[in-house]
Amino acid sequence: MILPALFPAMALLAVPGPDPQIETIAPVEAQVSAVPASPELADPLSDPATPGGRPTAPPGRIKGDPLEGFNRKMFRSNQSFDKAVYRPLAMGYKHAVPKPARAGLRNFFSNLTEPVVFLNYLLQLKFGKAGRTLVRFTVNSTLGVGGILDLARTEGINIPHRDNSFGNTLARYGVGPGPYLFLPFVGPTTLRDVLGGPVDGAVLPVAIGKPFTDWRYQVASGAITGLDLRAESDADLRALFSGAVDPYATLRSVWLQNRAAEIAEIRHRKSAPTELDDPMEDPGGAGLHDPSGEPAAHIPATSPK
Repeated sequence: MILPALFPAMALLAVPGPDPQIETIAPVEAQVSAVPASPELADPLSDPATPGGRPTAPPGRIKGDPLEGFNRKMFRSNQSFDKAVYRPLAMGYKHAVPKPARAGLRNFFSNLTEPVVFLNYLLQLKFGKAGRTLVRFTVNSTLGVGGILDLARTEGINIPHRDNSFGNTLARYGVGPGPYLFLPFVGPTTLRDVLGGPVDGAVLPVAIGKPFTDWRYQVASGAITGLDLRAESDADLRALFSGAVDPYATLRSVWLQNRAAEIAEIRHRKSAPTELDDPMEDPGGAGLHDPSGEPAAHIPATSPK
């Protein structure tokens, strides 16, 4: 299984760029602009629990986040590690590796996820999208030199990458999300996606074997995709957290709204009310009101997606 990137939620915010066929998330700017930024916080990515950062709001009784106390501790630990280690490494990678080389590696590893996307579309009985995914994979694997060039996205073919996962498949058939989780080296997720992730990660190792079963490949691919994702999403992370009184709750809300939109699309929900009353509730439940539309499609980190 390919090692997960440290901050997979940012796959919803950036990398590799806006998809012309898919809406990017608008809730980020709306939530950030709704709360005035605090002048005391010099670094919006700093640990909210440390001096100079905003105090973290005490855990509340939010439906769907019964482990909020644990999740907040993991979030603070993640922020501290990100500031001390992960972000400097990611920005160093961005500075040292030329942009064309980074784009080529990004396309290469993204192309390797297409069989997973294809398989899940088949399981979801979305044969048209499965066929388009197969065409995309074939074009990029051959004419695109093993996926280094994303020719399938160019004008004339116009088949962009679309994320899909076994977590989406479970949701398609009525499996609820379970509790919201923030896990070390994983980031925001739900129990459903945690259970579905290993299935996605096992597709290539089981179907092909080496090099996908080799730990050296797993470490290298996880490091490259994780550092690239973190570097490309740095500006979005700062925009997200800079105006947030409670960064944990802000990230949770943005992630859940995007996840709800993904599941709504998988379940063929063409329209939905404009107000999200309970972002923790299963998107298939009667009590949920979520934003419609499709999420941005980017390199998955764990999620999938």
